[in-house]
Amino acid sequence: MIATPLLYLFTLALLSTTLYLMEQRSHFKLFRYIPAIVILYALSMLMASFGIFERNEEIKHIYTITKTNLLPAMLFLILLQIDIKDFLQLGKKLVGAYLLALFCLVTAFVIVVGAFDFSGDIRAAFGALAGSWMGGTANMIAVGSALGVSEEAFGYAMVVDSINYTVWVAFLLFIIPLAHRFNHFTQSKGSEHIVSKVGCACEMGAKRYWLLVVLAGIVALLSQILATHIHFINTTTTVVVIASFLGITGSFTKLREIGGSSELASTMLYLLIALIGSQATIEHFSNLGIYILAGFLILLLHAILMVIGAKLFKLDLFSISVASLSNIGGVASAPILAAAYDKKLVGVGVLMAIMGYLVGTLGGLGVGYILQGL
Repeated sequence: MIATPLLYLFTLALLSTTLYLMEQRSHFKLFRYIPAIVILYALSMLMASFGIFERNEEIKHIYTITKTNLLPAMLFLILLQIDIKDFLQLGKKLVGAYLLALFCLVTAFVIVVGAFDFSGDIRAAFGALAGSWMGGTANMIAVGSALGVSEEAFGYAMVVDSINYTVWVAFLLFIIPLAHRFNHFTQSKGSEHIVSKVGCACEMGAKRYWLLVVLAGIVALLSQILATHIHFINTTTTVVVIASFLGITGSFTKLREIGGSSELASTMLYLLIALIGSQATIEHFSNLGIYILAGFLILLLHAILMVIGAKLFKLDLFSISVASLSNIGGVASAPILAAAYDKKLVGVGVLMAIMGYLVGTLGGLGVGYILQGL
């Protein structure tokens, strides 16, 4: 049994590093269907359920301190890579498709979750899921923390996210051959004209890590200090909003050109997931099926609304598919779908997905508070 804070953090860090490297450098087919981050949560949760981590005050304290500081630091780093100017240069059709996807997701979450008699904690967990489906796992953690989602309810959101996301990716890839018929139905002219507007999708090499670590630490400290004087709903929400604002502000400066922010943010994200999983227990996962069903219904309603929107605004299948997956799947999958249509369009998926980091947190918070108020 692990009873000391240092060994507790070391174990979670080692587990996070191992799974991250396995996903990046191995060729295990398992990672094609189940992301390493989901496996990480499951393993840390199992370790907690079998009593490997002792539930004492020292471990609880280090969990709270680490999570409180990593969250704003991660949000700041992940938002540095946003380039709003490049996103707007995608053109009216693609930007319109992206906004349509956001609107359809918010509407689907409110209607579907509102129809179920879920508890307040579960409704908040679906708000965290909305943060993920409008941004990514980092946004899910930020929204879940701000809404006070329990570790067990967060686990539900993680599982629903993984299962529904996998099915959604497969579905969008499956319907690619129907693009011509769909475009004829919506009277769209297609997306060939946008190729020249998309810039390079490559990333700068990792460098200047120490500068980024120091800056992220300053942001974590500053956001918590300011949160004690500025009251926006609750302290955690205020910290999240301030850190996000500082990250967005930094993206307009030369800080965006410093390589390595994405890698550092990913490192913090993995450790945060392991921390949250280590405080959950497996015996509370008895009603998982109904939550997965709700997730599928959200995607179904989202798809119906997207088709209606595509017909009204004459959008092609590529535009709405990539816009949808850039939200629900993020950077890991949207470029793959874009490349399946045309390799020259990979940049579209990258830019759309990165924008999700900007809207995911505030959008998820909005959905969460609406769901809790229903």
